[in-house]
Amino acid sequence: MCRTGRQTDPADPHPDTRTDADPAADTAAGTDTGTDAEADSGKASNAAFAALLEDSAEDLYESAPCGYLSMLMDGTIAKINTTLLDWLGLDREAVVGRMRFTDLLTVGGKLYHETHFAPLLRMQGRIGGIALEMKQADGARMPVLVSSVVKYGGGGEPLLIRTTVFDARDRRAYEEELLRGRKAAEEARRQAEADRARLQEALAVLQQSLLPATLPPVPGMETAAHYFTASPDRLGGDFYDVFPVDGKRFAFFLGDVCGKGPQAAAVTSLTRYTLRAAALHDSEPVAALSTLNKVLHERYSAGGDPRYCTAVFGVLEPDPATGQVTVRIASGGHPPALVLRADGTADFLPTPGGLLVGVLPDARFVAATTVLAPGDTLLLYTDGLTEARTGEDRDTLYGDEALRAFAAEHAGRRPQAVIQALTGLLDEFGDGLDDDTALLALGVPASDPVPDPDPDPATKSTR
Repeated sequence: MCRTGRQTDPADPHPDTRTDADPAADTAAGTDTGTDAEADSGKASNAAFAALLEDSAEDLYESAPCGYLSMLMDGTIAKINTTLLDWLGLDREAVVGRMRFTDLLTVGGKLYHETHFAPLLRMQGRIGGIALEMKQADGARMPVLVSSVVKYGGGGEPLLIRTTVFDARDRRAYEEELLRGRKAAEEARRQAEADRARLQEALAVLQQSLLPATLPPVPGMETAAHYFTASPDRLGGDFYDVFPVDGKRFAFFLGDVCGKGPQAAAVTSLTRYTLRAAALHDSEPVAALSTLNKVLHERYSAGGDPRYCTAVFGVLEPDPATGQVTVRIASGGHPPALVLRADGTADFLPTPGGLLVGVLPDARFVAATTVLAPGDTLLLYTDGLTEARTGEDRDTLYGDEALRAFAAEHAGRRPQAVIQALTGLLDEFGDGLDDDTALLALGVPASDPVPDPDPDPATKSTR
């Protein structure tokens, strides 16, 4: 059975006669308890405050967390607190009236005090936050920050100097740690720059090994080439070459391996030597690209890491009787070549249907033929040129038509002049050109060539 009142203990000689608790009484008891606690807390605070008031000025001076000293105008120490004496490990009797402030300083500190600190103090009457070093009794150096003020008499005459000294050992340790960190960072930066320079030098040498040092002379023709490296920190995959096939004919190729870095360089090397070897066996452009396609597909596709490239391969057949050169060319997924005519026109040489080299085991390639007359030039290029980003926002590709129009402006000029103009164009792209670009121009000299323009320093390539 539930009861609302409190049960009486039979053993209680004074049983509570209340059957219900008295809420008012309980509340009053709680209030009295809280009031007593607040009173006790207030008494403790008052006691602490009273203890602070009883702290003597002398004790505050002697036990301050910084050093205090008073000096005569000649630097003789008249008063010094215990804190500074403890820091330096000195006795008061040995200091007061017997030593000058400079006696507490290191040799360097004395020199700075005489040449800077003291003159400024005399002129300004105060000086603050000066870094000095003091000598400790055991010979150690103690970095400090010193502030001084001159006390003047009623007539304006200087009476004494009051100085405050702050322990800067922790600050000095922190500064030294920062300095060590800075030196370590600078050394790491210099080492990284040296490593990067060595890497760039090695990459440049390797890149040059993938390109012909010079183009061989082709009878009845002029040749020019240029290779733009987008980043000195990585190997590009663009390539080109010109070489003799027999006593009369010359072969050429230009292409772009998919990817960058050492893997692309390996494919580039394999591609160059495969095409040169294939041309000596069968110089027909379609046959040369078919051989390269078979080599790349068998070498890389079986391992699950397919590698491929775009390429243009062609053969030059000069005709000494007419001065013309017949060009037979085939393309494997590469941008079309441009033919710059002596009459000032420029058009693409279509090679439709060419697949990327190395993607399929039996890729189909299509050949095309053109004839270069005196004053004509065949221009080959990689897609870094047409895919350069232009415009203020760098969001518009340069494109094929812009290249054709640019080439038409330089049609009829010698191959060297055409390459020079394109090199200037690459420089104008600036940071919009983020891919390597290879250029190769093969031309037939004109009997009355268009004069080459003087090199313009604004467009001359420095790369």
